[in-house]
Amino acid sequence: MREDLFHNKITWFTFIFSILVVWVHSVNTAAGGGAVLENFLGDTIGQIAVPGFFMMSGYLFYRNFSWEKLGGKWGSRIRGILVPFLLWNGLYYMGYVLGSRLPFVRGIMEKGPVPFDWHTAGAALLHYTYNPVFWYLYQLILLVSLAPALYGILKNKIPGLAAVGTAFFLAQRGVIIPHLNLDALFYYSLAAYGGIHGRSLVEGEGTVKKAAAGMGLMAFGAAAYMARWPGVISATVCFRTAVPVGLWFFTDGRQLPEARWWMKYNFYIYAVHYGLVRVISKTAAAAFGDRELVMTVLFLAIPAVMVWIAAGTGKWLRQRVPVLWSVLNGGR
Repeated sequence: MREDLFHNKITWFTFIFSILVVWVHSVNTAAGGGAVLENFLGDTIGQIAVPGFFMMSGYLFYRNFSWEKLGGKWGSRIRGILVPFLLWNGLYYMGYVLGSRLPFVRGIMEKGPVPFDWHTAGAALLHYTYNPVFWYLYQLILLVSLAPALYGILKNKIPGLAAVGTAFFLAQRGVIIPHLNLDALFYYSLAAYGGIHGRSLVEGEGTVKKAAAGMGLMAFGAAAYMARWPGVISATVCFRTAVPVGLWFFTDGRQLPEARWWMKYNFYIYAVHYGLVRVISKTAAAAFGDRELVMTVLFLAIPAVMVWIAAGTGKWLRQRVPVLWSVLNGGR
């Protein structure tokens, strides 16, 4: 696959995953058929989004990787992940500090006054206490920092494959270790292994066989999800792995139209949507109560609203304060 087609495909997938993340956090109190639809889009299909992000991040980090490139890779991730992580956490914290002191906003937030002190600010910056969706970036920072150990293992085909299998086994057993999410480690390591050993497969031209394999993977993931039973995590992990991977193989990058400029704001959409979705959903719930049709239409429309807001504010920021915009959009 040509380099431009590969990156265009990446943009499409990250944009789609961003939309799904918005739906995950837009589930409201709709009843009846609306609840079924919300559950399908937000609590089922939407759950492939963050695993998809982890897999794309792992693949891109280890694509063309060598020890000599480690410093440059770390440098680009400091600019594209760590700095935005701290900045957005600070912005959310200040938003909560100010909003919790305004009567109308405080009612929507359902919080008392948020303390404004160094201890609370430090926890907000480092532990994303007021920006919970950034648990993903926190995990990604940990995974990137583990690059020497991961590459040292994954660069060898058999030991690397065994390590990926071990990560899957530990994740599906529900093993918990401090800080690092083992599900995230599995998704990231699987894609990293593909970036090191499977570029011809991942980036090869679309074929009928590859599309059929993609369909098969998605069907397997759906079957695993529907067959799961309480207490079994492996089916969920299989679903969240097989569906995005299958979709990648099924999609022929040559057939995708060129991504629009606002589709490249996916990091910004991910970062800004959480607070806006909460304000919109809670305001609508207060205004319309549990009217199923209204809340369902709102749920379906919120991703488009988020894209519209992100496109408008992002374009303004890019033109007026390009340096700040670059940080807010993760250098993208």
